Amino acid sequence: MIFCSQVKAVVTELGELIARIKADHKIQKIVEEPLSINIFTTGGTSTTGVNGQFVFSQILIDCLLRLKTTKADKKELIDHCKQQYQGNSAELSNLREFREDYSSEKALWWYTRESFFYKTLNAALRNQNIHIIFLFRGFISDIHRQLEAYQADDTLRVYRSQMISSNELETLRQTLPFLNSCDVGDNIEPVLFEIVANPALVTSKPFADVSPYSEFADESEALFMLGSIFRLQNVKRSSDGKVWIVRMTLCSDDEHDLKQVFIDMKEQLSLDDPLLGDLYHDLGRLASSAGNSDKSMEWRQKAIALKKQKQPTSKSTIPKQSSST
Repeated sequence: MIFCSQVKAVVTELGELIARIKADHKIQKIVEEPLSINIFTTGGTSTTGVNGQFVFSQILIDCLLRLKTTKADKKELIDHCKQQYQGNSAELSNLREFREDYSSEKALWWYTRESFFYKTLNAALRNQNIHIIFLFRGFISDIHRQLEAYQADDTLRVYRSQMISSNELETLRQTLPFLNSCDVGDNIEPVLFEIVANPALVTSKPFADVSPYSEFADESEALFMLGSIFRLQNVKRSSDGKVWIVRMTLCSDDEHDLKQVFIDMKEQLSLDDPLLGDLYHDLGRLASSAGNSDKSMEWRQKAIALKKQKQPTSKSTIPKQSSST
């Protein structure tokens, strides 16, 4: 006979059991899902590579929150998800419910729900699928407004368990110059993120305890706005050596040691980052579909200018031909 070392719960009601399984499954999916983060090192001077991805993500989020959405965007998003989840009756049912019943007041409920909405948005963010991200921009704005409305008043200390690759863990460690490198294993490492968030530092990226607005109201859950910036404080093993503990604090967009570097890098980004041309092109297309021809022309001209800037400037010459008699 096999005995389990831990009993999660003793449940006698079928409905309660199903809810418990769904909640546990959601937590397990979060632990196993790849983490979507970009890293900024203040010692870096180039906008390419790691720092470039960080700056690009901040510019993208700024655009998302300023651009209006259209009914055509929602239809295209639903059509895309229908294709992605073809044959999945549960998700197709969720899509029908989303199409008929979604409202801006339900943005947090939909995001915390285990459904196509959360999975598709997070996958697009991880893979930097700009087109899909922009189709979500109205819903991201709804989430932002709800987080602003429910912004936490007191400092929160929150935790998230995560499985990350050894390479990702080593990248985090290397951002702290006082840490010596060590063997972090070959494949996947268990990590516990500890985050301290002071609401006094909030400028444009709110955070809140979203438990009352979640599908699982009895689960304690905090949500930080997309693009929130955290300062890495320490990375070390737990006392038993089984888990890596990553300690971070929420920092303001306007922190004095970050702001000027960030501004400088934004100014340089148009010269170096290959993703910016795609961003300008998509912004132009979306502005056109929204009927804003002037803004569309502005974004498209930026995309064309960037493309010309990257073309080689060397002149081609045609060699002279000689004829023989």
